[in-house]
Amino acid sequence: MREYKEFEFRLKQRRIGRLLLAGGLALAFFVPQIAATPVQAEAVYDIKEMPRPDIPGLVISPDDPLQNLTARSAVVIDAASGQVIYERNKDERRFPASTTKIMTLILALEHSNMDDMVTVSSNAAGTEGSTLWLEAGEKIRMGDLLYGMMMHSGNDATVAVAEHIAGSVDKFAAMMTAKAHEIGAVNTNFANANGLPREDHYTTAYDLAKITAYGYRVPGFEQIVSTKEIDFDWVKDPSHHLRNENQMLWLYRGANGVKTGYTDAAGRCLVSGAKKDGLQLVAVVLDSVYMWNDSIKLLDYGFAHVEPDTIVKEGDTVGYANVAGGTGRKLPLKAAETLTLAKLKGEGEAYKTRIEADDLRAPIKEGDTVGRLVVELDGKEVASTDLLAGADITRRSFFLTVWNFLRSLVKG
Repeated sequence: MREYKEFEFRLKQRRIGRLLLAGGLALAFFVPQIAATPVQAEAVYDIKEMPRPDIPGLVISPDDPLQNLTARSAVVIDAASGQVIYERNKDERRFPASTTKIMTLILALEHSNMDDMVTVSSNAAGTEGSTLWLEAGEKIRMGDLLYGMMMHSGNDATVAVAEHIAGSVDKFAAMMTAKAHEIGAVNTNFANANGLPREDHYTTAYDLAKITAYGYRVPGFEQIVSTKEIDFDWVKDPSHHLRNENQMLWLYRGANGVKTGYTDAAGRCLVSGAKKDGLQLVAVVLDSVYMWNDSIKLLDYGFAHVEPDTIVKEGDTVGYANVAGGTGRKLPLKAAETLTLAKLKGEGEAYKTRIEADDLRAPIKEGDTVGRLVVELDGKEVASTDLLAGADITRRSFFLTVWNFLRSLVKG
């Protein structure tokens, strides 16, 4: 596994943006402690090594394989199964800062349409912190607000979204908490939609990982959180350009999300996602000194210690079922999709499967959904796929039913 040193870097971007001079000057900005290997051809790094800082109060176990990690809480999991690959204080309660917006995005995608027009209230326009400079009374497309919220961390956008969906931020925050608990993130309580500090607004690294893993299954989520740059029509700016503040999208090969965060109370926070060999990992660092390096180390560690385990392939026959009232032929049960989960290297068969078949009665058409294939890890469901009928099963005729009944009497 690669070893990383902390360093400063200067990223020179070839693309000419709104801040570049027409003559093609490079856009330069400072971000501390980035990984040493560029993954995009247009990126150039000037590296300066930095010493590892002393972190008061952080006790690191001698068995911790990532001794140089600077996050107080950290975890990396397989998104499909939820399996924990590495953790440090994963269940310790912390402030999430703007990583809160991951849940805001999930609820927005589940309870609104991207083309909804949202009217910005004076309350939303007056939100403090990082903003999109929304103005009271203007109408903005929901999709534009979501991109602005995730790429530029617009706190005002989150308030506009929350009020549009739930009527108030408080009601929306209650929805967020309920959704978190439904997902299994039971050590989380949300008090707002953007992560501005409140004592009753908290989560854990593990809960954030669970929420994000769920997010990757929500249509539209990955597209938004993995977008590097976007142009769209804004009411007061017809050619509005946004560049994602999440540098992992440029720094890590296969990165596909998700959100940065910072407040004085929370420290530097980052939730990262990356995909490789069919596996989707999620890494979380909370209150980190060097959040970019920490996240790269976590993802590298994760991919180095797992391998893909294909439980079932789409179209595989996984079993057979009897069909009441049918012609006597058993119904083949076929998997609706391929399930590939992460398996820790060197371990044997970790996953178990079971079939949940519906109460099947003829007639059944090939392709009908007739049950589920459930995948379990340590007795807990971690994944599933629908089971489809692999053949037509016709209803048994009346005369055949009578004949079979008479035969059973004779045999009896």
